[in-house]
Amino acid sequence: MELGQGTGPLKGVRVVELAGIGPGPHACTILADLGADVIRIDRPGGPALGGGALDLTNRGRPSVALDLKRPEAVETVLRLVEGADILIEGLRPGATERLGLGPADCLARNPRLVYGRMTGWGQDGPLASSAGHDMTYIATAGALFGLGQDPVRPHFPTNLLGDFGGGSTYLVIGLLAALLESKVSGQGQVVDAAIVDGTAHLQTMAYGHLAEGIMHERRAAGLLDGGMPFYDVYETADGRHLAVGPIEPQFWATMQGVLGIELPGQWDIARHAELRKLLAETFLTRTMAEWAEIFEGTDACVAPVLTMTEAAEHPHLKARGTLVEKDGVLQPAPAPRFSRTAATLTTPPPAVAGQHTREALAAWGIADVDALIEAGAAVQP
Repeated sequence: MELGQGTGPLKGVRVVELAGIGPGPHACTILADLGADVIRIDRPGGPALGGGALDLTNRGRPSVALDLKRPEAVETVLRLVEGADILIEGLRPGATERLGLGPADCLARNPRLVYGRMTGWGQDGPLASSAGHDMTYIATAGALFGLGQDPVRPHFPTNLLGDFGGGSTYLVIGLLAALLESKVSGQGQVVDAAIVDGTAHLQTMAYGHLAEGIMHERRAAGLLDGGMPFYDVYETADGRHLAVGPIEPQFWATMQGVLGIELPGQWDIARHAELRKLLAETFLTRTMAEWAEIFEGTDACVAPVLTMTEAAEHPHLKARGTLVEKDGVLQPAPAPRFSRTAATLTTPPPAVAGQHTREALAAWGIADVDALIEAGAAVQP
């Protein structure tokens, strides 16, 4: 059984994950995809937290089941921490401290440790101890208000923007920055990754546009939110859609040439309603597949709106291996790419919590695994 330790640039970096859901596991997936040796600590009983063998945010590392209510299990985690570079937890503020696994406990065992904390609201502030989900975080961070082209109400992009865009991605950035610094200073530190902070940071360009007056705090009113007819989504003859975005004049000219029709001036605001109507009527004359074939390889910045399974069959993504099938499951390949230390997929998601308890703990140098199992502090299904 392969237990993580892929071939990417993070090979040799050791990560202890206290299992959570959403952005914490996704951050660990990114690290594991890039070659880190991640050991996941699950609660005993049932499937691994977040789902079973098809939960791809649990791929790339073994699952160890420890009962953290028992002091022997807590001590086992601290022994793992002694040999780790990073610890990641996504519990509510104060939860790991109550377990005896807070930053002070862990840094006392390993002063070079980078201690990553993933929450929605952050470790402090009035809402720090409150519950929330992706949608509530991006709403508070000012991102949800402007999403969608419906002037009446905003529309949210599943949980991509908060959990993964503003959450796990920023946690990984913080972890790698702190890890690099620790190699120089010899000192670890705590990385407080909050979804509200990351989501706000993702809007850096938008805040600049707001200050310039080229973005307005209403939907479908600006350059990149569907306010312009040359940057929008249009329906095709078969009820599918095209993403149309030729902003630059040379790309606009290319699209106009491919369509073979005379269009009103791109920046003639007074004629934008006419332009939008003409584009909508034109794109309704062919199916999405027909338009995709016509525009493929041009600089018109027009693309078909594909489903996830269709994306896997797109010639460009297929040529790059962006989406791959492993263990019978279609899934994203590791990203980004590296010229010398290419990343690979390793361990599939565990079907049950603690699926690899015995072998994973042994691989990390825990000598008394059988005694832990016999005492009930560790569980091997």
